[in-house]
Amino acid sequence: MNPIESSRPLRRIWRARGIAASLALACAVASPASAQKDKMTPIAIPAQPSAITLDTGPLPGATAAESWHSQYGSVFARNVTVATLTPFLPDPARATGAAVVVAPGGGFRTLSMENEGWDVAKALAAKGVAAFVLKYRLNQTPADMPGFERSMKEMFSATAQRPRMDPQQAMAGLAPQIADARAAFALIRRRSGEWHVDKDRIGMVGFSAGAMLTLATTLAGEDAKPAFIGNIYGPLAAVTVPADAPPMFVALAADDPFFANGGIGLIDNWRAAKRPAEFHLFEQGGHGFGMYPKKTTSTGWFDSFVRWIGMHGMLERAH
Repeated sequence: MNPIESSRPLRRIWRARGIAASLALACAVASPASAQKDKMTPIAIPAQPSAITLDTGPLPGATAAESWHSQYGSVFARNVTVATLTPFLPDPARATGAAVVVAPGGGFRTLSMENEGWDVAKALAAKGVAAFVLKYRLNQTPADMPGFERSMKEMFSATAQRPRMDPQQAMAGLAPQIADARAAFALIRRRSGEWHVDKDRIGMVGFSAGAMLTLATTLAGEDAKPAFIGNIYGPLAAVTVPADAPPMFVALAADDPFFANGGIGLIDNWRAAKRPAEFHLFEQGGHGFGMYPKKTTSTGWFDSFVRWIGMHGMLERAH
C-alpha cells in the first residue's frame, strides 16, 4: 500500500531534550554550498488514505498545526499533533508473517517520512515483511517556515556549548512518543489476523531520533515488547539491558558527526547481557543516509538488515 496513497523510569539512557537537539541538526543544518539546493520548501500535506489514526489523542498544549516541507529531494512532516500508523503490506504470496514498525527520525521536531519511512517500508514489504510507518507526535516548532529555520539555528547555537549528555537521565520527555509506539504495537496485534501478521514476530526499526524511540520502546514500552530492533545511526550510549532484551541490529557511519565518537556502550552492554547484537560501522555515510542512494558502503545497511532478520527466522513463512 502506498501512503501517497512504565515500568520504572530508565536510569541509563539519553537525556531526551539535549539529544533531540543534536538529532535535529542532521535534518536542518547544511553546508553553505548545499544550503540553497537543499532549502526547506513548504508543501501541501500529502494524501495519506491508508494512514490509521492511533488512539493516543492530540498532543497536549499544541497550538501549531501539522505541516510538511521538502528538502534533500524528500519530504518531511513537522508539528505532528496526532499520531498515525500507515501499513505497507506484502504480496500475500510472499508474506512471511513478520512485521516491522518503522520510526523515522528528525530530532523530535520533524519526521523524514519518505527517506526513513515510506521508502523503508516499501522495501521491507518487497521482502515479504509487513511494515508500518509510525508518524509519532512531535515537539512543537514555529508554524511559519522562517520561524522554524530560526529556531533550528538558535538550537544549534545553544547545543554547541552544551556539555556531554548524561546517559543516566530518565526520558520522561519522550512519554508521548513512547505512548504512540505502544499504541502502534497494540493496533498491529489487534488486527494481526486481518494483516496476516504473527503477533510474536513484530519488530521495530528507527533512524536517529526514531532509533532513540525504538530503544525507549524496548526498555520502557511496557507491553510493546518488540521481537527485534534496528538502531540506524542512533545514539550508542550505555543502558541497563533487561534479561529479555530482543536481538538488536545497529548501523552507524564512522564519519557520523553526532554519534560516531561517543563510544559503543550500548553494544557492550547488550553483549555483556548475553543478548544478540550485530553492529555495522561503515567507513563513510555521514548522518541520515537512510534509503538515499549513495556511493558509500553505508547504502548496504538495508541488505544487511534483511539478511540479519532472515538469520533470526523473520523471512520464513509461518505454517
